[in-house]
Amino acid sequence: MSLLVVGLSHRSAPVSVLERASLAAETQAKLLQDTLAVEPAAEAAVLATCNRIELYADVDKFHAGVAELSTLLAQHSGVGLDELTPYLYVHYEDRAVHHLFSVACGLDSMVVGEGQILGQIKDALALGQELHTAGRLLNDLFQQALRVGKRAHSETGIDRAGQSLVTFGLEQLASGADVTDWARGKRALVIGAGSMSSLAAATLARAGVAEIVVANRTRARADRLVEILGQPGGTGVAAHAVEMAAVADELTRADVVVSCTGATGLVLTAEAVAGALGLAFDPAHEAPAASVPMPPAAPDRHAAWVENGTAGTARQAVRRATVPAQGAGPVRLALLDLAMPRDIDGATARLDGVRLVDIESLAEASADAPMAADVDQVRTIVAAEVAAFGAAQRAAHITPTVVALRTMAAGVVAGEIARLDGRLPDLDEKQRAEISQTVRRVVDKLLHAPTVRVKQLASEPGGAGYADALRELFDLDPQTVAAVSRADLNDPNRGRS
Repeated sequence: MSLLVVGLSHRSAPVSVLERASLAAETQAKLLQDTLAVEPAAEAAVLATCNRIELYADVDKFHAGVAELSTLLAQHSGVGLDELTPYLYVHYEDRAVHHLFSVACGLDSMVVGEGQILGQIKDALALGQELHTAGRLLNDLFQQALRVGKRAHSETGIDRAGQSLVTFGLEQLASGADVTDWARGKRALVIGAGSMSSLAAATLARAGVAEIVVANRTRARADRLVEILGQPGGTGVAAHAVEMAAVADELTRADVVVSCTGATGLVLTAEAVAGALGLAFDPAHEAPAASVPMPPAAPDRHAAWVENGTAGTARQAVRRATVPAQGAGPVRLALLDLAMPRDIDGATARLDGVRLVDIESLAEASADAPMAADVDQVRTIVAAEVAAFGAAQRAAHITPTVVALRTMAAGVVAGEIARLDGRLPDLDEKQRAEISQTVRRVVDKLLHAPTVRVKQLASEPGGAGYADALRELFDLDPQTVAAVSRADLNDPNRGRS
């Protein structure tokens, strides 16, 4: 069985495709269950964020696995397979491990070094554990990815290279000015009360906005966020919650709006924003965004598409074609859209006095951001951790066989001691115990060196065959080995985040 990941991200696909392919929570659960129902997959986990959708699986056939996972992603995202295929990438075995570890460290993020991805990886693991789709391999993989990410942030200065999308987005809205100076005294409207919206509200409060209004579909969550903002020792910002129906009125008083909801449609239309600013809006004058066609590609060519830059070139062309011009005049309303799919109509960027920053424009801006020197150190950490993970997995593969061997040896010892009891019934308890201990010591010493050495050999590249050799040499019962594997997998202390 081998690790396979099939996915798409801001690096391989335009935002318009990522928006359409985004997966709701219930869809992610169904995707995992359906993945385990197909023949090549034994385990599955899905990592779905605002700028990536990745399906991880333990498969026994590479080409069949790629085809099945690609098809499942298309079915559950609602994007046709022919359309989705050119944007997919594939990583296999050690390269799949390297990819997830790099993601965990923030090296593959839109803003390099951002730490929010760690929480999203933890959520992906928790969902796989809850649905029992994450077995030994994916539990170990995601747990290790979390440790690698934490190590990168604690041992290097990657945090200096990266920021949260919220901070980076606010910097883009400030257009080069200091965010604190830009935000001071402004009225902010935050739409949504999830993790990203909460981070946005806290960041705005620290930046010195005068007031924060939180609107959310569930009023209780908005009230809770307001309560957190007003806790003793906090920022002291004036904050209150409103119903979603009040957003139109709040727009007329807001200076900056941050939106990040799970809505499937637009939360703010260009017409609503224009109305709040007292501007005329004629949708007939809005030209549709251009697009760049992508040639079809076979699933087993996905990795080559990403490596040779073909997909990336087309993605840049799509971005250049779809990023709208910003409205003229001084900025009266600054809009930050962190949702995927988008909450705010892209046409708002063409309104006079409106500045819009969204996921797409953040991707373009971050592509030109300088990389910190610490990134190289993080890459070194990732490379070392990938090697260590591979060695541990190969060593773990032989452990059930070694345990089965020792179990068989213990059974042989017990049988011989029982036979000795029958032949020498006059032995007292002390003599019998001394003989038993001596026989066990002899067996343990005979097995110690070869079992230690076989674990060392199995941990090296190409060492997978040593388990088979051990089973063959000692005529071990495959059912005994499988039973040890099942017991290890069902350990209640295993794979807990």
